Amino acid sequence: MTVEKTAVTAVAGLMAIAARTAPKAKGQDEILISVLTSARQKELSRAMTDYGTQHGLGFFLRDAKNVAASDACLVVGVRGNVSVGINCGACGYATCAALEKATQKKRPTTTAFAGPNCAVRMADLGIAVGSAAKTAQIHNVDNRIMYTAGSVAMNLGFLGKDCTVAYAIPLSASGKNIFFDRDLAKK
Repeated sequence: MTVEKTAVTAVAGLMAIAARTAPKAKGQDEILISVLTSARQKELSRAMTDYGTQHGLGFFLRDAKNVAASDACLVVGVRGNVSVGINCGACGYATCAALEKATQKKRPTTTAFAGPNCAVRMADLGIAVGSAAKTAQIHNVDNRIMYTAGSVAMNLGFLGKDCTVAYAIPLSASGKNIFFDRDLAKK
C-alpha cells in the first residue's frame, strides 16, 4: 500500500466522522455509513458495470471505472422511511403516519432507491454527504459524489437492509484528478 492510499483511507474515516456528526433534524440520527476498500470497491465496480450494461446506462459504466480506480470509497445513506414526526407534508403525504404506511409497500426492483422518503431525512442525508465531501476537500483528496455508486452499494446491502437512499464518494490521491476528464455518458 502506498503512503497516499494509506492517507486516503484515513481521510475516509475522517469523512465518516464528518457525516456522522453533521447536523440532523431533531437530533435524530438515521444516517448509515460504510468505508469501502479493495475487495468491496471491486465488487461495487463490477455490480455498477453489470447494472449499466443491463439498463443501457453509460454513465454507470463511466462511474464504475472511477470506483475501480479510486483508493477508497465512502458510502453514506439514510433510513428515509423513518419520519421525523412533524407532519410537514414535504414528502407528499398529509401526515408522517401516512408516509410510514406508504413505505411499507414492496419496493419496485426497477428503481435505484426505495421510496417514498421523508423530505427532512433527505435533507439530513444531503448535509451529511456535503460535510463528508468538504472533509475530503480540506485534506486535498480528489472526490466525486455519485448517486450511481450509492444506489448500487445500497442494493448490494453495504449499508444494511434499512437503507432507502445512498450516495457514494470515491476518493483518490494521484498526480491527476481521476474524476476530472471523464468520458461523457452515451445515455
